[in-house]
Amino acid sequence: MPFTLPPRTPSGPRRRSLFASAAGAFVLVGCSAPEPSTVTTVRSPSAADLTRARAARDSESLAARYAAVITAHPPLAGRLKPLRAEVVRHAQAFGGSGTAGSRPSGSPSASASAHPSPSPTVPAQEKDALADLATAERTLADQRTKSLLTVPGELARLLASVAAAGAAHAFLLTEGAK
Repeated sequence: MPFTLPPRTPSGPRRRSLFASAAGAFVLVGCSAPEPSTVTTVRSPSAADLTRARAARDSESLAARYAAVITAHPPLAGRLKPLRAEVVRHAQAFGGSGTAGSRPSGSPSASASAHPSPSPTVPAQEKDALADLATAERTLADQRTKSLLTVPGELARLLASVAAAGAAHAFLLTEGAK
């Protein structure tokens, strides 16, 4: 009869039991970790976020100026409403509500709550009102052009596009005055 060795039994734990206990340890550690909702992280706004918010506020303020001129000089409404609509779209592109100055003939209390800054003063002469809007458009376009170097690509492209539109608005506002 041939000599057979008895089946060898391992002296330590088996591989399966090690895997099972390791998986159980991970589950227990996972259960004892704090939930993500209880962990709060404070994130300060980036330069891009601040620039975007400022651009939205500036566009909303400019839309309010357009609305004030339209209210003060109704004959200019046909010329100014398309430009104002573009400015409102710019505010929305920057994340603003685009509602500032949306009601040119609204009540003073409603406009004061929607736009905390004082309502823009409008020159008595139409020519001066148009020149004032053109100056505001140029100033804002220049300001946006200067901030191009401080923001990332996509926001820089948006700022450049809106600055170019503002320069075109300034041209259109002064073109008819000559």
